[in-house]
Amino acid sequence: MGFLRIRTTVDERPGRLASLAAALAEKGGNILGMSVQSDTDGTVDEFVAEIPAGPEVVREALEAAGGRRVKVVAATAHQLTDEPTRALLLASRLRAMPWRLPELLGELLRADDSRWVYGSDMSDLPDPTLLTVPVAPRRAIRVRRADLPFTLTEAARAASFVRLAQPPPHQPAGTERAVRLSDGAETQVRPLTPLYREAVRDLHDRCSPEARRFRYFTSMPMLPPRVFDRLCDRTRGHSLVAGHDGQVVALANLMFTPDPGIAEMAFLVEDRWQGRGLGAALARMIVGEARDLGFAEVKATLLSDNVRMRRLLVSLGATMSHTEDPGVVEARLAVGVMATASPS
Repeated sequence: MGFLRIRTTVDERPGRLASLAAALAEKGGNILGMSVQSDTDGTVDEFVAEIPAGPEVVREALEAAGGRRVKVVAATAHQLTDEPTRALLLASRLRAMPWRLPELLGELLRADDSRWVYGSDMSDLPDPTLLTVPVAPRRAIRVRRADLPFTLTEAARAASFVRLAQPPPHQPAGTERAVRLSDGAETQVRPLTPLYREAVRDLHDRCSPEARRFRYFTSMPMLPPRVFDRLCDRTRGHSLVAGHDGQVVALANLMFTPDPGIAEMAFLVEDRWQGRGLGAALARMIVGEARDLGFAEVKATLLSDNVRMRRLLVSLGATMSHTEDPGVVEARLAVGVMATASPS
């Protein structure tokens, strides 16, 4: 006697569920778990049963009892867990580790595969065994389950589950955070908006050519308007400014990339504010934003002679690797393993 997971669509008529249960009982089945879901053309009844009959025999019996599109697949004992309890445990894990969203969503739906998709790949496909769950305007998770098509109820569950990984609603875009540095100075960190256009221009004016070169790989004397507008566009990324005494003294950027699940970060800190812990504080905030947005990893591309930034990223837990350009290195940091950096 083995465990089977059985799913069938039925018309919404009184007595249909009783007919299906009777058909399973006639084949010696013991129903151990059951759920009822909505779909486009009827109600989907799902059973987990211990039954001596084979899948084909069970399928024929349920079709005779009024079932449509009957699917019968092998099940395991762990699928007998209480479903609400299982969903709550997964939700708890997601709140603690939002960067594992694809993996945990796959577990929720008992999927064969769950991965990030990006841009044009987000379009829905006419395949009931694939489910695309939007996460952000340009990112989604594509879930695949070969044996059992997804129902409307499961799509709604997936959308609700994904919302748990989003930033809490009490943290609006205008949230301000105070950062006290190693020497006691305090800065205010806010999201970048067009309001700071002139202040960011002044920041570039005050930065040394070397500071700008480390940020842009060229001593860019000013930030082009189109680049500033792109940094303000929250569909392309999230940026922060640190202010003190009416001036912007640092700029931190988290930029979405064509690689699903990976974001890129970069920083510009005015020379007189370097070495005081501001860069470390902004880096932790940026990685925290990436985590709350569901990214698994952040990367940074930097000049090999940018010793201060290399030391900071390594202190956070990043790994360094060489690129094809001998003067450029790449840092990668899994958002779940960020170390506590000391101000530097």
